[in-house]
Amino acid sequence: MSQAAFGKPLITNILRGHVAEAIIALALEPEWAWCSADYAGWDFERSDGLRLEVKQSAARQSWGTDKPSKPSFDVAARTGYWEGGTKWIEKPGRAAHLYILAHHGIYDDSADHRNPSQWEFFVVPSGSLPDIKRISLKTVQGLTSAVTIAELPKVVGEIAEGITHPTVG
Repeated sequence: MSQAAFGKPLITNILRGHVAEAIIALALEPEWAWCSADYAGWDFERSDGLRLEVKQSAARQSWGTDKPSKPSFDVAARTGYWEGGTKWIEKPGRAAHLYILAHHGIYDDSADHRNPSQWEFFVVPSGSLPDIKRISLKTVQGLTSAVTIAELPKVVGEIAEGITHPTVG
């Protein structure tokens, strides 16, 4: 089953988020614990309580398309989040303190969603995101610059240092 799901260069969008998170985990662990799970309110957590959410988008899909998909990311505020996957915490807003918006922009036959070097990453503090449900790549590019997987730990660390209170409103 894992070969069918992850054994080809193009991963279905239902599972591609797991691939993006696994790639990011390679860069951020052990400082950040990968805690993503069903109904998790965020994907990574640091020992000081700082929380990080990953969202991804890809130009080329696993099904045939005649043009690249428009890149956008779900950054909608929620009505609350699940704690430990079992307890609902009603707290409107974004549960994570910062976001990594991962974009796989390759559309030609070399596209391989499993290849970390083919992704670009945008690290944005939650407070810098506009109050919208979906954000376009163009808008994200106006907020911050893309970084490679090699640069990701440094940039996440620098932005995390600027978050003085690990609370989200």
